[in-house]
Amino acid sequence: MNPDDKSIFLDAMEDVQPLKHCSDIHWQPARHTRVVRQPDMLQLDNFLTSEFLDILPLGTPLEFKREGVQQGVIDKLRSGKYSQQASLSLLRQPVEQCRQLLFSFMHQAGRDNLRNLMIIHGKGREDRSHANIIRSYLARWLPEFDEVQAFCVAQTHQGGSGACYVALRKTAQAKQENWERHAKRSR
Repeated sequence: MNPDDKSIFLDAMEDVQPLKHCSDIHWQPARHTRVVRQPDMLQLDNFLTSEFLDILPLGTPLEFKREGVQQGVIDKLRSGKYSQQASLSLLRQPVEQCRQLLFSFMHQAGRDNLRNLMIIHGKGREDRSHANIIRSYLARWLPEFDEVQAFCVAQTHQGGSGACYVALRKTAQAKQENWERHAKRSR
């Protein structure tokens, strides 16, 4: 690495904190989870937009379904029938910090082969409240991840309109493991 690259890198990473020191992320133990080696987070560019945002009205539910996802999956997600493997709290965090935390959280979830997440963004009483601004950004950011298949408002006992469930696409490794597990049964 030449000296110019190193100084550019250090300037860019000046305010970045390692994910393991963040108390806002809570990983739940998962069965049959192995870590998949992927490029180091320092090499990945955060592609999440930070541009102008249209605020979602409070009455508009936070939901998204990628084309091809079955309605039964959405219904189970909405009813909280998928156990949450990890959660991220974005409460009282600046927008840019939320953007960085979400980006890191999603990539770590992918490395850990997680499928079901919960993101806590808080509730606001007004459209322009901080919690609703973060909620509006989430509605924009989450579909920017190819891995996100769907998301919706959490059940009342898990945060209701102040949180959302996120369903991720099964990774290639998880598909292979599933295939191998079922192939052994049929022998």
